[in-house]
Amino acid sequence: MESAILVGHQSLDELRELASSAGARVIDEVVQHRDTPDRATYIGKGKVQELHDQVVVEGADVVIFDAELSPAQQKNLEEALDIKVVDRTSLILDIFARRARTREGKLQVELAQLNYRLTRLTGHRDYLSRLGGGIGTRGPGETKLEMDRRQIRHRIATLRREIEGIRKHRHLHRERRRRDHLPLVSLVGYTNAGKSTLFRALTKEDTLVSSRMFSTLDTLIRRIQFGRDCPVLISDTVGFIRKLPHLLVSAFRATLEEVVEADLILHVIDASDPTHEDKRQVVSGVLKEIGAGDHPCLTVYNKSDLIGSDSEVFGKDSDALLVSAVTSKNLDRLVQEIVDRVGIRIRV
Repeated sequence: MESAILVGHQSLDELRELASSAGARVIDEVVQHRDTPDRATYIGKGKVQELHDQVVVEGADVVIFDAELSPAQQKNLEEALDIKVVDRTSLILDIFARRARTREGKLQVELAQLNYRLTRLTGHRDYLSRLGGGIGTRGPGETKLEMDRRQIRHRIATLRREIEGIRKHRHLHRERRRRDHLPLVSLVGYTNAGKSTLFRALTKEDTLVSSRMFSTLDTLIRRIQFGRDCPVLISDTVGFIRKLPHLLVSAFRATLEEVVEADLILHVIDASDPTHEDKRQVVSGVLKEIGAGDHPCLTVYNKSDLIGSDSEVFGKDSDALLVSAVTSKNLDRLVQEIVDRVGIRIRV
């Protein structure tokens, strides 16, 4: 287990949880307040020296930044700190790589990782050139760099073809669902909001439920029967997060299309989370980014068993439902609301 120092400009609670999910042991945290990031090192020369001394004293193995560093910033920091530097994007990609189980999930994560790595190859040109001293050493270094680029681009092209094949396969399934008049209800929400627990409660299936971040990467779709005349497909997919790397949004396009094609979106929110309103805005932003911002949506506040009063949750959202996937509180009302909203399509 690597010992990590976290660096950011605001609360590091979420970064701490991400680091833990990636297998790191957090030994210290550094919060810096500045108007704009330093172009060379993100945190500035003085703070870099302070961080270097801290790394030496505490014996850290890695420094994790709660931001996406440019290739130059990452390279400069690693040289100045003489330690591995990981940014938020790389950290999330690492977690996704650990969580991917299906072939589709692994392909999508690999595509995102390779696109990330491709932008950083140039940052290691000096390292690749220092294969030996004297005349003639720069050539082989540059040649290896170009070979790395070419191999990565070839693999990216291959992955995109395979993922496009999966996308077309999904499209055929959606066309079949339309012919059968089967409405699709998609669960979305911030990671660890309880989507998978709610999915299992609605489908009565023994699917994976975990308190770990991003426990679900691969879309699960199940057909369930609400009453005698209301068959519905319900899907669960990857949770969203603040500053979700665009590389992942792009790579998971085939998976997220299930949300875009949904007849009803259930936006699941952790009612016990004091920051749930901020996270709600994050999810709404991602939905807009993937083209599902205007879809019919029902807000579902989950984990009602962990709060004291219903009134402290709803605010102005009188159309929302407060449920508990663990105790089944108000699940019957949720089912009826789903039937009322999508049932018209079934009867067409």
